Amino acid sequence: MIARRVTSELVLRRPEARVSLLARAKFLDDAKAFVQTLGERARVSVLEGDCTSIDLGLSGPEWKSLARGLTHIQHHAYISWEKTEQREITALNIGGTKEIIELARNAPSLERLVFESTASVSGDRTGRVFEAELDQGQRFRTEIERTRFVAERIVQRASDELPVTVLRPGLIVGDSKTGEIDRFDGVYLLVLLVLTAPSDLSLPLPARGDSPLNLVPIDYVARASVAVMDDPGARSRTLHLVDPAPLPARKVFEVLSAAAGRRMPRGFIPANVTRAVLNAPGLERVLRSPRAFFEQLATNVAYDSRTARDLLDPYDIRCPSFELYADTMVQHVRDRLAARRTRDEAREVTEIDDPLA
Repeated sequence: MIARRVTSELVLRRPEARVSLLARAKFLDDAKAFVQTLGERARVSVLEGDCTSIDLGLSGPEWKSLARGLTHIQHHAYISWEKTEQREITALNIGGTKEIIELARNAPSLERLVFESTASVSGDRTGRVFEAELDQGQRFRTEIERTRFVAERIVQRASDELPVTVLRPGLIVGDSKTGEIDRFDGVYLLVLLVLTAPSDLSLPLPARGDSPLNLVPIDYVARASVAVMDDPGARSRTLHLVDPAPLPARKVFEVLSAAAGRRMPRGFIPANVTRAVLNAPGLERVLRSPRAFFEQLATNVAYDSRTARDLLDPYDIRCPSFELYADTMVQHVRDRLAARRTRDEAREVTEIDDPLA
């Protein structure tokens, strides 16, 4: 979804720009349908290709034509679902990055490559993490973290020859104004807990909740991605796109509980119960990465964001406090759950097993 949000931001902020979207064959129709929503004046085209393939899966003439005309590259393609096979994770997170670097090297008019990494490349580090730091001997909790670290290292090493800006968002959540998000990751486990548990149950937190939980809405990330494209101060810089004053996990859970009209949480769930929750049947159907999120809850890390703030403050781009959009986030999840129940009930009535439902 981040690629769509960045494209929408480009169309809004730079209506004169010509934008090419790369979409895999199975997502081609969806990409074209999205472009239609941008309006007739939007100069956006869709190329069928694949970041994991040589020359992005384009023909020789297509690839050369694309490279010749490029002035900016926004790379937001990665896998974040833990259950994906390792070869697929490596192919996109690392292989896809290498292909983008190759394209950038062959783009004579390139002015900037904006690469989306993640704050979680810090792995198991604790304490304060600075934007200029990357390889500090950290260990990684998942293959997702490891491959995204490797991908960022590839980009950083290319920054001597290419105009690169690296973005490291915290845990991305839905739009701060609409709540819209394409998948339930990370903190959405807490949202689902407060919305689906019995109403008379006072929920405990699935960790002690002392560590800061760094949440960033997707619209903030998209605005930042577009703003730094032409900023000379952003070249060869890494930006932590994070909340400068993140709430502790316990406070986040309290805010979510209040937004859902639930009693405030008391206590925390012991580790053995947490493991049982992780193994609950069907959890992965609605939440992509619960295990990594639980581990993040217990990691006391703070991300320094002075470079990002110095660059983005002049554009009036700031990460809003979670308390300002928690109600919107909860309502969006509530609406999605209600729509899903409606679909399930309709399927039971018609006795049709639609695999796309």
